[in-house]
Amino acid sequence: MNSVAPISLETLSIGELSRSTGVNIETIRYYERIKILPTPPRTSSGRRVYGPPEIRSLTFIRRSRELGFTLDEIRALLAISAEDGNNTCGEVRQVAARHLADIRAKIADLRAMARVLSDAVQRCDAGEMPGCPLIDTLSTPFSTSGGRQPTPKSLRRDQMAKRLAGTHILTLRRTIRRMPK
Repeated sequence: MNSVAPISLETLSIGELSRSTGVNIETIRYYERIKILPTPPRTSSGRRVYGPPEIRSLTFIRRSRELGFTLDEIRALLAISAEDGNNTCGEVRQVAARHLADIRAKIADLRAMARVLSDAVQRCDAGEMPGCPLIDTLSTPFSTSGGRQPTPKSLRRDQMAKRLAGTHILTLRRTIRRMPK
């Protein structure tokens, strides 16, 4: 059961907490529901009240989300910070290092995707040919083996990029062959 909080100058309503941290009210309630943010005490009238610890926790959560940490990673970081402090820095470093590796992998994937898309855009002849090689490339399955198509999640993005680039060349050749002479 939630405790009844006395009203003091250090307590904030959910709206005031939202304004002071930049986190939407519904997001605050969501964080409470999933237990990433503790359920706050309430006044005798049932109003949630927050104080400096909640401001600090919510600011931490918001900044962590801005840096791309998942809610599970944030939950782990909050649990580490709530411990006695032994080995805290090393444990936080492990979580952050894994997250950094994920970010670097995503950047590499995005660069590969950008190269493929850039190549496809350059090869598109601005509508002078019948059909559009870019649309054909994006519509063509990855495999022409007749087998079951792999799902995008089952392929690394760089593999998809290579297959897409190869498919685009085949599509372009087919389009050129269909052009009237």
